[in-house]
Amino acid sequence: MVSQAYPLKRIGLLGGSFNPAHRGHRRLSLHAIRALGLDEVWWLVSPGNPLKPVKGMAPFPARMASARAMARRAPIRPSAIEQRLKTRYTADTLAKLPRLYPKHRFIWLMGADNLAQFHRWERWRDIARQVPIAVIARPGYDGNARASPAMSWLRRAVRPAGQAKNWTCWRLPALVMLRFRPDPTSATRLRAADPSWHRQFSSSPQTSTSSVKP
Repeated sequence: MVSQAYPLKRIGLLGGSFNPAHRGHRRLSLHAIRALGLDEVWWLVSPGNPLKPVKGMAPFPARMASARAMARRAPIRPSAIEQRLKTRYTADTLAKLPRLYPKHRFIWLMGADNLAQFHRWERWRDIARQVPIAVIARPGYDGNARASPAMSWLRRAVRPAGQAKNWTCWRLPALVMLRFRPDPTSATRLRAADPSWHRQFSSSPQTSTSSVKP
């Protein structure tokens, strides 16, 4: 009997605090799915972002629940994998994912605001050598992103946006700049408008993370 070969799953990874998850995260993910030919986007809900202050950070179960609610009825998977793996830094998470999911190929998604400070991430060059990176333009941040120390190092690795769906064939490091119609939603503004937003998720059955896959 001849075994059937299954294509590798193409997964976009969007890391963040999701404090809370909002429609900007969802729209970015759906645009990335179309532009990059992805099967899914995984939202890696961080147990604790080393670059963000603890003050104002909602409990992890509430942030996970908000991500689940926002991802509903879309090819988006909120994931607690960093909590399960006990990885603090993105580079460590990315080092483990290929062993856990050998039939998947991953591309890292980030906004231009994150590229502007990418050089502050732990072992950021290792991240760029582990997976391709897709940077989504954000109004007000593109100039800083293009002038950032990380972009100076990655400039020769930039691929044409018209070839974005070929990312699984790129030699690393590789970076593609994607431009979509911007969404003005901001987690900072949502928290300012409702500092207790997470209470609506505190008693929800969605706050359980034990069954979250991947």
